[in-house]
Amino acid sequence: MDKIDEILTRATANIIPGKSELEKLLNSGKKLNVYLGIDPTSTKIHLGHTVGLRKLQQFAALGHNVTFVIGDFTALIGDTSDKDSERPSLSKEEIEENFKTYKKQAEKVLDFSKVKIRYNSEWLKKLSFEDIVKLTQHFSAGDFTSRELVRKRLNEGKKVGLHEFLYPVMQGYDSYFMDTDIQVGGTDQTFNMQAGRTLQNDLRHKESFVLTTPILEGPDGRKMSKSWGNAIWLEDKPNDIYAKVMAVEDNLIITYFTLVTNVLSSGIKEYEERLKTENPINIKKELAFEIVKELHGQKEAEEAQKEFESRVQNKEMPEEKEKVEFDRIFTTEEALVKAGLVKSKSEVKRLIEQGGITLNNKTVSDPGSKIENGTLKIGKRRYIEIVIK
Repeated sequence: MDKIDEILTRATANIIPGKSELEKLLNSGKKLNVYLGIDPTSTKIHLGHTVGLRKLQQFAALGHNVTFVIGDFTALIGDTSDKDSERPSLSKEEIEENFKTYKKQAEKVLDFSKVKIRYNSEWLKKLSFEDIVKLTQHFSAGDFTSRELVRKRLNEGKKVGLHEFLYPVMQGYDSYFMDTDIQVGGTDQTFNMQAGRTLQNDLRHKESFVLTTPILEGPDGRKMSKSWGNAIWLEDKPNDIYAKVMAVEDNLIITYFTLVTNVLSSGIKEYEERLKTENPINIKKELAFEIVKELHGQKEAEEAQKEFESRVQNKEMPEEKEKVEFDRIFTTEEALVKAGLVKSKSEVKRLIEQGGITLNNKTVSDPGSKIENGTLKIGKRRYIEIVIK
């Protein structure tokens, strides 16, 4: 996979107006203006934020004009793209304090010798009221109120602040002011980035592009978020990052390799093949090692793995386990009773309610969940190797 193809396909959710058009532009040899913006509404960056940062770094590596925009002005408004309530506005002092550690964390992914940093207050605070009125004329209130979360809040009688209508306009002006060719952001930013395309088209008669990246799920399968308490923070200690990655659901292993590591696509395909026959915990350990190594270094990754193995695996996992084979996939309660591991379905339910059954280090919470290859733990000390033929 060449570098341009990697940009267009890996960790890319959508390209507007289209992939073929952007591919043609990237192959033209023209140096493009590319940017990604963040509002410093908190002090930390989690692994999910790095998906977009990695994409930005890919453009920088190709020699394009790449800018990391700090939304110190738009943070005064507050973006509610992924929120079901109005986001509180931040003071200038809070915004400045939040950004103090941002650059240090982002440097784990971005090479700032190739990426410029700009603050959007540089141009947004200079707009007059007349300028803002003229900008709003390029958009309709219906576009904003038709957004799912906004419509939901309106239907529920919740407040939708008038200032919230201005957020996409301001972000769109970021794109226009910097004469952006490509905007990079998560899928939840699609509406706001489309505003930039609108202004570029209306005011410059120029086609620009939106490249969205997938939203990374946390270890529990929900969107990685501070609110859910499932974030893997870049500032976490190596041991904690390793342990959190080991808690990632098995079906997310390849997603994590794809979105938040530098492992080559060919290597990821090998992991996909191994997962078909191998215990997922082995591949997950390699994933955890790779993530810690890329964020903190080889030595720290080795120490984190050693600590995890001695504290979690070797302490509890016996060298030899019972082995049970199934000719097809059953539900958890069916499989345990069928194999004689538990006397009855009611006993299975009781154990599950007490948190006494885990599969591949994940607590089983539903008797109807499907059994799968890997290590089943019943109670404190009983381990069974599950093999589905």
